[in-house]
Amino acid sequence: MNCVYRTLKCSLLSVARRSIQFNGIHGAKMSSTSVTLIPGDGIGPEISRSVQDIFEAAKVPIEWEIVDVTPVRYPDGKFGIPTKAIESFLKNKIGLKGPLATPIGKGHRSLNLEIRKVFSLYANVRPCRSIEGYQTLYDNVDVVTIRENTEGEYSGIEHEIVSGVVQSIKLITEPASRRVAEYAFNYAKSNGRKTITAVHKANIMRLSDGLFLQCCREVAEKHPGIKYKEMYLDTVCLNMVQDPSQFDVLVMPNLYGDILSDLCAGLVGGLGLTPSGNIGKDGAVFESVHGTAPDIAGQDKANPTALLLSAVMMLRYMNLTDHAKNIEDACLSVIKEGNKLTADLGGNAKCSEFTREICSRLV
Repeated sequence: MNCVYRTLKCSLLSVARRSIQFNGIHGAKMSSTSVTLIPGDGIGPEISRSVQDIFEAAKVPIEWEIVDVTPVRYPDGKFGIPTKAIESFLKNKIGLKGPLATPIGKGHRSLNLEIRKVFSLYANVRPCRSIEGYQTLYDNVDVVTIRENTEGEYSGIEHEIVSGVVQSIKLITEPASRRVAEYAFNYAKSNGRKTITAVHKANIMRLSDGLFLQCCREVAEKHPGIKYKEMYLDTVCLNMVQDPSQFDVLVMPNLYGDILSDLCAGLVGGLGLTPSGNIGKDGAVFESVHGTAPDIAGQDKANPTALLLSAVMMLRYMNLTDHAKNIEDACLSVIKEGNKLTADLGGNAKCSEFTREICSRLV
């Protein structure tokens, strides 16, 4: 983060903390209904419009503040998030984000990573649950992955030692590990979950993953009502595809969470059906984690379900639980009935038709 980010963030965050208080698990007690919306790239604007239309039909008391996060060059020559987008989030403290394109191997760093780092969104929460009416190989999936979101191999600490030799450093710290472990146990307690599995490779990375496990163990001791287990990442992957019903809540370092959360999404139908939330001490951003699908952008073919269910997560975070249930029930009933599905779900409906069908079922 460059000096412009740091100065802006510190000053605005100081003001925001004095004016708005947050409940770390259930969400925000907000005096304002303004929410930052990042439509995203590719199909992002279409699925964001779908969510806006559904929220309007459901009479959700939200005012969208739409911002652009196209990278800008700062005086130090580095690219980053525009200051207006940073100001919007630090003011509203909550956001919804469509998919963002990221260059591979060159250009600016991942904006998804940048957003998580700038706003200290330390916990990524991905519920994966079987959807009635959408047939997959499994019908009993109900798993939540909680991923440390700020460090690990995604810290971006890498350099070329000599030509042809690159070193990438995995960063694991006690504060970050303890923080996400505490979030996972509080999440389990608040949502009636019974078991937490810490996912690791401490047999190989004894110091880094060992530190992560130690933090999980210490937090587990404070929550005797929740069963605590530990399992190697490769063992979890093997057992998950054999019988996902044996898992409940999983907590893990960053890279493992990126891999395992996508695996779990595949069990219920893919990233197009999977919601996601990035939670921090002072705010949250909810997002669709699928790609930008540029090949169908602008053709009214996109599936807005993942972004919509992420928006439902956002409503629950904001304690707007009745609105959340109304929209979620309408969406899932459309999928269950199967008459107005987008192509990726096996139907031939347009995004706009799918959206209108959901709107027609809102109560």
